[in-house]
Amino acid sequence: MQILSRHLVAAFGALACTLGTAHAAELDPRAVEFKAPKDIKWVRNAAGTNEQAVLFGDPTKPGPYVVRIKWLPGNFSRPHFHGTDRFFVVLSGTWWVGTGDKFDPDNNTVPIPAGSYVIHKGGQVHYDGAKGEEAIIQVSGIGPVTTTQAAKPQ
Repeated sequence: MQILSRHLVAAFGALACTLGTAHAAELDPRAVEFKAPKDIKWVRNAAGTNEQAVLFGDPTKPGPYVVRIKWLPGNFSRPHFHGTDRFFVVLSGTWWVGTGDKFDPDNNTVPIPAGSYVIHKGGQVHYDGAKGEEAIIQVSGIGPVTTTQAAKPQ
């Protein structure tokens, strides 16, 4: 038992030393860029339905972009489409997605759980959002992004 205890103490000591030195290193920003969650700037949209954080690029300009969208509970976009394909990963919560121009989030949406991957095809009508819980998704694509409403809000 004493031998096992000594091995455990040594293992935990080595782990503590490893963890202690892991924070001492600095990354070369020419090689790796990162943002801690606390440093990600979220901006609420004018309607108050979601928040967005641009992580890379600018979706309004030509070139690649990466954006996080935080859908607030009980909020949905209206049927719309984009000019280009967009690629999503659901990071947390359940994201609800519907297709077509008939807006019916209660009956015509599919729950997309955290960890899922989704493609919104350019020119195809869809709508999306969150029901009873916040959903955070990350979207990437090639800008500029255009959004066209499919129908007038009902």
